Amino acid sequence: MLVLVVNCGSSSLKYQVRELEADADGGTVLTSGVIENIGSSQVEDHTQALELLARRLEDELDGRTVDAAGHRVVHGGERFSAPVLATNEIIRDIERLVPLAPLHNPAAVLGLRAVQRTWPQLPQVCVFDTAFHRTMPEHVWRYAVPEGFYERWGIRRYGFHGTSHDWVTEQAAQFLGVPRERFSCVVAHLGNGASVTAVKDGASYDTSMGYTPLAGLVMGTRTGDLDPSVVTAVLRRDGQMTPERLDDVLNKESGLRAIAGSHDMRAVREAAERGDERAGLALEMAAYRLAKYVGGYHVAVDGAQALVFTAGIGENDAAFRKQVCDRLGALGIRLDDDANAPRSREIRRISAPDSAIEVLVVPTDEEQAIAAATAALVAGGRPGA
Repeated sequence: MLVLVVNCGSSSLKYQVRELEADADGGTVLTSGVIENIGSSQVEDHTQALELLARRLEDELDGRTVDAAGHRVVHGGERFSAPVLATNEIIRDIERLVPLAPLHNPAAVLGLRAVQRTWPQLPQVCVFDTAFHRTMPEHVWRYAVPEGFYERWGIRRYGFHGTSHDWVTEQAAQFLGVPRERFSCVVAHLGNGASVTAVKDGASYDTSMGYTPLAGLVMGTRTGDLDPSVVTAVLRRDGQMTPERLDDVLNKESGLRAIAGSHDMRAVREAAERGDERAGLALEMAAYRLAKYVGGYHVAVDGAQALVFTAGIGENDAAFRKQVCDRLGALGIRLDDDANAPRSREIRRISAPDSAIEVLVVPTDEEQAIAAATAALVAGGRPGA
């Protein structure tokens, strides 16, 4: 089966085609790429982008055709707890969730409809970033706000990066030889956007991102956790500040960028090594925030068996991993510096033999996870939930 994995942004479309054999997890990548500048004179809209993609695939796949398409959809709200076969009704449901993810879900809807127009008979599957976190108990996902906030506007903790957290949990459990249903860990997905999840008995129990991806860790351009009164104070004191402008500031101009002047962890690290105090401060803030979450989530899952690092920073920044783990000595965590130093695309243990908790690096592969979910659903013909 050839599966087209689609990740639609408002002005870009990333794609990958995988060939999956029967019972294969994620198959072999045949081709991948990105179509940019959607909405410009170059590419008018997502339909035109899909037409361009179809022409590309004719060449890149030597005339073979895809059998299904799997879409990354950021927000499934309370409606979706698993991948689903896309229908007109499902697409309308995703569209109804746009108020919860105004920057992401509209693009997913455009992508789904563009594929429908380009390949009318092609089965499509939606894989939701929020679905993995639907197992969180109510006392975790509830906010202590008036009931109407939840009933009218759906204000609650949803969590994100779920496809990655789910995939990495499975890989870590297999690596350690622990049945997933008896595996508890803390997974740190660290990229420009970053989140940490408490996994209890193989399922999401708590996660750092909340109603939106703004909450939790210090990120490349996002604040992470912030006293909500900061928002009301700024709106009261700055007569030119609008909610829309402040939203941009908190999401796009904060985090590492606000403290160190760059959202790129590599640039911040280099600046810190040159003696830049602001860059050093940004790294300390990010490491401290993550270590604090790890400690809390260790308690939340009644004792984590592993701390797992993944995504761009988590997989590649040995210095940041050490900076975080050096703060976790009270949990009995000890790194093996020699094991931590090399880069690799393989799952690996980086904790010392006397560490009380295993520390792993597990490369994430959201495209592989989406492809596997798509193939399984299409082959089974199940509608999902």
